[in-house]
Amino acid sequence: MNVLITGGAGYIGTELAYALAERPEVDRVVIYDNLSRGNYNLLIGQNKLNAKFRFVRADLLDTITLKKHLSEIDAVYHLAAKVTTPFADHSAHQFDQINNWGTAELVYAIEENPRIKRVVYTSSASVYGSSRDLVSVESPLNPRSFYGISKMRGEEHVRRLLAKDIQTYIIRLGNVYGYNKSMRFDSVINKFMFAANYERLITINGNGQQQRSFIHIDKTANILAQLISNRLAPGLYDLAEDALSINHIADTIQSIYPGLEMIYINQNLKMRQLRVAVDPRINGLTSITHRNLREVLEAFRGKFSF
Repeated sequence: MNVLITGGAGYIGTELAYALAERPEVDRVVIYDNLSRGNYNLLIGQNKLNAKFRFVRADLLDTITLKKHLSEIDAVYHLAAKVTTPFADHSAHQFDQINNWGTAELVYAIEENPRIKRVVYTSSASVYGSSRDLVSVESPLNPRSFYGISKMRGEEHVRRLLAKDIQTYIIRLGNVYGYNKSMRFDSVINKFMFAANYERLITINGNGQQQRSFIHIDKTANILAQLISNRLAPGLYDLAEDALSINHIADTIQSIYPGLEMIYINQNLKMRQLRVAVDPRINGLTSITHRNLREVLEAFRGKFSF
């Protein structure tokens, strides 16, 4: 089986690429990425890519190149997206072009290719917007940022594939965190850990009581890789694990870094909250055991150079 990963050199893509390469049914993994984030880490370093890997530097909106490299592909993971946290309310045109119309171009290309029989699209819990109630796949969508709106539009394109003879999975991810070689430091836990380790200071917006749902990068990649040949019914799934308040995250990091200073700003503002119900249908695919936040962050701390 030949697999193509759009955004395969990114944070999740890197971990997923390695996980897929370990699966015996996978013959080739094509990394399709424009390296717009300047992230070359998958392509360098000691953990070298094996003979299964191919790399294509190209844009999602480059339809000619995209169709060319889809011609011998059996399954597609669509991860490529503009993701800029916390500035997801800026650059509306870029979010729309990449996450909405880029996804549309990919879906059109898949529809023209009878060889492709499996598609996994990583959407986002941002499509739910903000809610004080626990949300699930049955909850109404109410995105509150240009990013969330663009991912919702992307879902609408991918949904067309569910009506065809293609095993299609739309996965709404919670906040993904944790160490890997293609790190992102604009998501809250990763950003806090970097600041705690090197600056001994973290800044919290609002009163810190707002909760969000998280899932570790290892578990995310492991579950996504299972979708290449599992019997899970095609459809829509939430992929999240722990609902954590910002204060709990900060207190846990402070317990690992004694003396850590915390500064609160805009404490009078109501910050967005979103708790996503654990979906046992998809969470049950992984054999990775659950670890508490302190265990995970202690391991994370050991990855810093000093």
